[in-house]
Amino acid sequence: MSLALATLIYEWRRYLAAVIALAFSGLLILAQVGMFTGIVKGATATIDRSRADIMILAPKNESLINSGPSGLPRRIEPQIYLNPEVVEVSSFEGDGARWNNRPGEGKKAITTYVQINMVDTRQGAVTLPTDYPESVRLALQEPYAVALDRTALARLGVKLGDSAALNSKSVRVRAILENYPDINQPSVVMSRDTLRLLGMGAKSDKTGPLMVRVRDPARAEAVRDALNAVSGGAYRAWTRAELSKANESALLKEQIIGVMLGFSVFLGFLIGVGITSQTLRGAILANIKEFASLRALGVSMGSLRLIVIELSFWVGVVGLAATALMTYLISLLAQSNGLPMSFPLNWVILVAVLLMVISLASGLMSLGILKRSQPADLLR
Repeated sequence: MSLALATLIYEWRRYLAAVIALAFSGLLILAQVGMFTGIVKGATATIDRSRADIMILAPKNESLINSGPSGLPRRIEPQIYLNPEVVEVSSFEGDGARWNNRPGEGKKAITTYVQINMVDTRQGAVTLPTDYPESVRLALQEPYAVALDRTALARLGVKLGDSAALNSKSVRVRAILENYPDINQPSVVMSRDTLRLLGMGAKSDKTGPLMVRVRDPARAEAVRDALNAVSGGAYRAWTRAELSKANESALLKEQIIGVMLGFSVFLGFLIGVGITSQTLRGAILANIKEFASLRALGVSMGSLRLIVIELSFWVGVVGLAATALMTYLISLLAQSNGLPMSFPLNWVILVAVLLMVISLASGLMSLGILKRSQPADLLR
């Protein structure tokens, strides 16, 4: 075991403030990234967890987030079947509607706007999410039945079995979903038949994005390329995983979110460097006699500097571990309150590099203290 690591383990209390500062700097950034990407995951959960291997969007759409109209001409759907590896194609339709609950005596009346998401209730349908229990699928087969995520119940003023109105037409809450939150706007899930009965969905020769299932999911990328090659610019095919990443990137590129994340990175860097450098300086100053003893034994100043740099490296490693633990606990807390968090790998790597840079920079800023490690001071 190196001297630097042994020092950190033996005198961990002196370095605890630096570790905590690094952990909170990382958490400040990752918590926001996780929250924003979690919002996207919640809003697109019905698509992300479907049986679709490929999504067909309008040619100019770069994602499903603020990308403009994503409707396609209805003639596109039969064209997709021309690929011999395609086994099912179905449109994903949705709409917006005004929601009115029907409160009992003493309850609050709620009027708001909701997002309508549609699923086909046929067993194994491409639009049906894989994690829907059989009870939910059967419940949605009932005309005018809807399903809500449990986090939306209080916002919409209903519970299981209650009736409400969508655009003044009566519906009934027949199922409760888990892990389908939508922070921006409450989502209501219904069958395609109920969507039609309510007079919603596509009303022209346009249809929603197409969800495609292929015979061999491992060949999804090859089928995507084949479909794009014959599209003639009428549509663009995406793999489901590819579209999911594009949705995350589109949200994080939003101007206000970009400003918030940029400010968090800047603030985290300042906090990390300020506290970590001062903590390391204080710890080295407290051990200045030990460093003086090493110099008296013939250890060069360059070797002492390497010890300090290695010490700052190990502080960074422990800080990374503390960041991972705190982020995991925060994600559990968020999930328990209905908000799943997601952490893109590129952001995790960015934060890890940032924390190590902070730690090593703090070590470099602390090297000046070693000038006080004069062997003559041991005789005082």
